[in-house]
Amino acid sequence: MAEAADIQGMRTPPARRWLRRTASVVAGLPLVAGLLWGPGAPAASAAEEATGSRTVDVSLNTVTPASPGEKDTIRVTGTVINRGKQPISDAHVDLRVGQQLTGRAAIDRAAERQAEGRAFDPILDGSRIDDKYAVEIPRLAAGVSHDFSLSVPAGELDLDENGGVYQLGVSLSGQTPALGFDQVLGIERTFLPWQPEATEKRTQLTYLWPLISTTHLTSETGSDEQQTPVFEDESLVAELSPGGRLEQMVSLGSQLPVTWVVDPDLLATVDAMAEGYVVRQGDTTVPGSEKNQKIAQTWLNDLGKAVQGRTIVALPFADPDLASLAHRGKAVSGSLSHLRPATEVARTTVESTLLTTPSVDFAWPVDGAVDAAIVDVATSAGADNVIARSDSIGDDLAYTPTAARPIGGGTTAVVADSRLSRAFQGDMTRSDDSALAVQTFLAQTLALTLQDPEKQRSIVVAPQRMPTATQAQSMARALKALDGKRWTQPLDLTAAAEAKPDADANTRVPRSSEYPSKLRKQEMSVEAFREISGTQKNLDMFEGILTQADRVSTPFGRAIDRQLSTSWRGNPQGAQQYRGGVQTNLKNLTEEVQLIQKSDVTLSGRSAMIPVTVQNQLVQGVDDLVLRLTSQSPTRLGLDDKAIAEQPVRVGGGHSQTVKFPAVANANGQVQMTAQLFTKDGTPYGDSMAFTVKVSEITPQVMLVIAGGVLLLVLAGIRMYTQRRRAAASAADGSGGTAAEEAAEGTPGTGTGEDVGRAGDGPDPGQASDLSPDTRPESADPSGAGEKVDR
Repeated sequence: MAEAADIQGMRTPPARRWLRRTASVVAGLPLVAGLLWGPGAPAASAAEEATGSRTVDVSLNTVTPASPGEKDTIRVTGTVINRGKQPISDAHVDLRVGQQLTGRAAIDRAAERQAEGRAFDPILDGSRIDDKYAVEIPRLAAGVSHDFSLSVPAGELDLDENGGVYQLGVSLSGQTPALGFDQVLGIERTFLPWQPEATEKRTQLTYLWPLISTTHLTSETGSDEQQTPVFEDESLVAELSPGGRLEQMVSLGSQLPVTWVVDPDLLATVDAMAEGYVVRQGDTTVPGSEKNQKIAQTWLNDLGKAVQGRTIVALPFADPDLASLAHRGKAVSGSLSHLRPATEVARTTVESTLLTTPSVDFAWPVDGAVDAAIVDVATSAGADNVIARSDSIGDDLAYTPTAARPIGGGTTAVVADSRLSRAFQGDMTRSDDSALAVQTFLAQTLALTLQDPEKQRSIVVAPQRMPTATQAQSMARALKALDGKRWTQPLDLTAAAEAKPDADANTRVPRSSEYPSKLRKQEMSVEAFREISGTQKNLDMFEGILTQADRVSTPFGRAIDRQLSTSWRGNPQGAQQYRGGVQTNLKNLTEEVQLIQKSDVTLSGRSAMIPVTVQNQLVQGVDDLVLRLTSQSPTRLGLDDKAIAEQPVRVGGGHSQTVKFPAVANANGQVQMTAQLFTKDGTPYGDSMAFTVKVSEITPQVMLVIAGGVLLLVLAGIRMYTQRRRAAASAADGSGGTAAEEAAEGTPGTGTGEDVGRAGDGPDPGQASDLSPDTRPESADPSGAGEKVDR
């Protein structure tokens, strides 16, 4: 990229140039001494060890103010540690102002020198400020540290009145026993953005403040009516607690002019925790603590207050990995269909939890890396703006253009500045690293503005998706230093997307081959998308038979969204385990509706009813199921003169239903039967059930004997009843004794007791019931051995 127009020109005062030449001569004395002594002299090696500018480790903790004005006093605090083997005497810590850094590339080179720990350079690092501002350290023993605080009025630094970025150094100089003269033994460098007066056109700065986390909710819910959510663990609590990552993002962001970029899944998860939840523990679950519920409630309340009146951008639910969908997901049918529902859920989730309406018009691919396929997928859910980054859509310009630019098809690429977006990606736990990151960020924003102070531009910063607590604190310090300053002004993302594009800015979307290989290696596999597709098909089938489908579609639908999350990048094993857990949970749930296994059935007679029982152990009813019974030998045993019969099934929650199929036997023997449930569209549901029917046809002769026996029993009963009526009538008219005697002796016409017995001869009633089909309805569990069927 050209830097010619980025250079403002070096205007070093004559006095400064003289001081630098003097410093250069003085700094060269140790080198001359070494040459005079010769490379083989013992003193030479001792001097080299003692005079190295890496002997002392200098770290800077604070630079305040970060961007001073003309009347400010610059205060620098830090620590020096003697890493050498010899004590240092007559040491002093000095502030040094190096040359003005003209352009953003010059800042990059200076930062690289610092990161590599290069030795002291009297030209680049500059001369020290007046001795009266130095901090004296009479003796610094080997391995000993010493804190310092330097204070220098800005007016003493001899800075350009027109402003610019300077390298600021803090050095420790002193003497060692090896060399008896003053030398620089350690130096730490940072940047000083200097702009005494406001620029004519301040840069409009949009800073995205992301509220995104990893997946914490499972696809399970409690079996109670409220469907209590089940959490994988309690790790989210640490992020929400005071000092935690998400708590810091909210408390710091509430004081900053930022645009909130929210994953609605995080809001839904915290809201679930606040309402009451359980945590998976082995094969069971335990109730979540009330203390953690209050922490979640507090965080949501604080966030609600922080975002009032602010611009909120809602990403599609669970922040789907757009690049993975574009490069791998399109190979699996139905993968892209998740995006639009995820966008619709995003809006309603934010509205219900934060009571404000978000913008859902932005897509954010990971690291802002885009190609044509990613843009197509990103906009397929209705978003018109894609947040990209300048290291993906670059410009061959000598200045940084406005972020918004049209890329065709009514889509706007909002190109975030890569330098500013990556400024706080490192480890910010050390105060010196944080201070350097803050000063570098401020220096880059000023250098960007000074590229063309008369032309106002709109710049967007899109930091890492999940900043740590210390990274968030460093980001906040930088933004506070810019707040109300002289070269930037805040702008929200929606306004930045609508800004007038730069006519010279690049609008070409990179080809697929230009997508970073490092990011491509982190993408989800095609096999992962196939697993998700299979889970979705099973879910669709299951929803089709439920009377309250939303009790399943909501938790499992959101769980499928979470399987597509960008947060799984770098954690393929965790992603696989989560997908497997969702599949298992759904399978266990569908198996609550099943056929009860039958034992072998004996069919006595030509026709009977074959019962099959469907059990529903869900808390809700099922409908739109069809039970199909198939005879493998319809010529021997047909189902109402057919090989296959089917009947609709509707079973209430926690109940069973027995469905009876009429069967007609044509020949004796065993017949294999198969029962299978189907959805209304003909898709098999669950496992099939096979059982055997034993046909044992009864002959006509046996049926006649049985019928004759029954007839004799009926006639004997009638005769006995008549005799008792006559005896009762005789007793009533005074001849009871005679009648009784006649009855006892067996008078003609009434039959003796022996006759009655003969009249009752015939098949034993018990034998008759064994031969005849059982006419009682089937029990709730019809799987007992030797089962008979209804006729």
